[in-house]
Amino acid sequence: MNSIGRYFHTLRYLRPIQIVGRVRHKLYRPRADTRAPPSRRKVLAPFVAPIALNPSMPRAEEFEFLGVRERCATAADWNRPGRAALWTYNLHYFDDLNAREAAGREPWHRAVMARWIAENPPGHGAGWDPYPLSRRIVNWVKWALAGNAPGDLWHASLAVQARWLTQRLEYHLLGNHLFANAKALVFAGLYFDGEEAAEWLDTGLEIVKEQLAEQVLPDGGHFERSTMYHAAALEDLLDLMNVWQAASQPEERSWKELAVRMLRWLDVMRHPDGGISFFNDAALDIAPDGEALHAYAARLGCAPDQTPLAALELLRPSGYARLSRSRWCVFADFAPIGPDYLPGHAHADTLSFEASLGSRRVFVNSGTSEYGLSAERSRQRGTPAHNTVVVDDSDSSEVWAGFRVARRARASLLAAEDGSRLSLAAEHDGYRRLAGRNVHRRRWTLADYGLRIDDEVSGTFAHAEAFFHLHPDVEIARHDANRLRLTVGDDSVSLEFSDAAAVDVRPSTWHPRFGASVPSRVVVTRFAGPRLHTSITTG
Repeated sequence: MNSIGRYFHTLRYLRPIQIVGRVRHKLYRPRADTRAPPSRRKVLAPFVAPIALNPSMPRAEEFEFLGVRERCATAADWNRPGRAALWTYNLHYFDDLNAREAAGREPWHRAVMARWIAENPPGHGAGWDPYPLSRRIVNWVKWALAGNAPGDLWHASLAVQARWLTQRLEYHLLGNHLFANAKALVFAGLYFDGEEAAEWLDTGLEIVKEQLAEQVLPDGGHFERSTMYHAAALEDLLDLMNVWQAASQPEERSWKELAVRMLRWLDVMRHPDGGISFFNDAALDIAPDGEALHAYAARLGCAPDQTPLAALELLRPSGYARLSRSRWCVFADFAPIGPDYLPGHAHADTLSFEASLGSRRVFVNSGTSEYGLSAERSRQRGTPAHNTVVVDDSDSSEVWAGFRVARRARASLLAAEDGSRLSLAAEHDGYRRLAGRNVHRRRWTLADYGLRIDDEVSGTFAHAEAFFHLHPDVEIARHDANRLRLTVGDDSVSLEFSDAAAVDVRPSTWHPRFGASVPSRVVVTRFAGPRLHTSITTG
């Protein structure tokens, strides 16, 4: 498809408010409002300890994000050219203020906050972009509510930042960015007192109410269909509950109800090892893990749904399912790529799956190690980086330019059966744009002996291939042309294919964290005809 068509199929899904917002965001630059800050509100209740992430300041003026360690010792270092934009954003978040053992780094924190105020004048540099600005406002307020005593310059800067944010709300992006903006205004509005603070609070609450209704699906999942962003959104909600209680505001029962649903959704989508499954943009150690989120919710008096997980957990609004039988746990994806107007964190992974045997992951999607416009970012988003079928070397959804998607797959759930065997069937039309007008159908069947996957591609095609990415710890050996032997810890697993023209084992990589690329292997199986049958059995 030519570039004009790609842009057309990308832009046609945008909402009018995004288009208007993009123009305004590009052309309008507000003036910094440096008036004296409002007075601080008297906090009437204790601020519950929030989630403490890993420290990111190994020593004074040194920071480590995304697996990369650098110094920030001069004014120019805040916005150094050539550095990854996400690393620079992390530098301006100030997450370390509330990380583990932060009290021992208080002198460093005070020094770096003073430097930030002096070296980042209002409106200049990445630190004044709305998203890092929102993250920093929340972190600074959390730090103050934890019992630290900020000075007059700190209060003045915080007010200037909140005023700037009110003029830079990210309606051109919407989604998690706009929610982060709203959360920051709620924090600032509850930290300060007076008429101006009340306006920040009202604006933030209005957006929070509107966005929670849209972003949290009926099954509790986040609408971007990323387990990582779901966990981050849940932390945002718990943080709002926390600061709301600290300011002695009337209880928001709807927030607790949403938090319970979101915790349950996350429990369904976690592997037996406790970590998230990898669908769309997902990696470990970016958002809090499930245990930390459950503990935080408990500290806020939010009791979780303790109903045991069923053998078949069908998250129909989100488009995911969890099938568990014997020692197998399988996660199946029949989800849309995300909101039509917000596909930035989507991968072309429709009808992919992940699976664990016991506490060990066996089949894994690519994960995410970087953002931006690199070839590696494009590869990780592409269909061959996931456990699904590729037709004629095409992606199921046209992911491009780091965060964009043109034509995209639409998936449909065809059947779900919970009996002596668990079965789930779905299809997607992402390949109908090809000359063969192809549709991919897949059925997962899970029994005590293991998993069977039946794939069918309708229409004509030159070739189709199914990809099965193995966790790096899985050992593999060939038994015969169409049968492989996997060693998963102490378990032996047979991987056998019917109606396969060829079965290849190729080198690959897995990306469990940003900045991480772990050597692994992928089994690539070519269809001999329109169908391929895969049997994955233990013993």
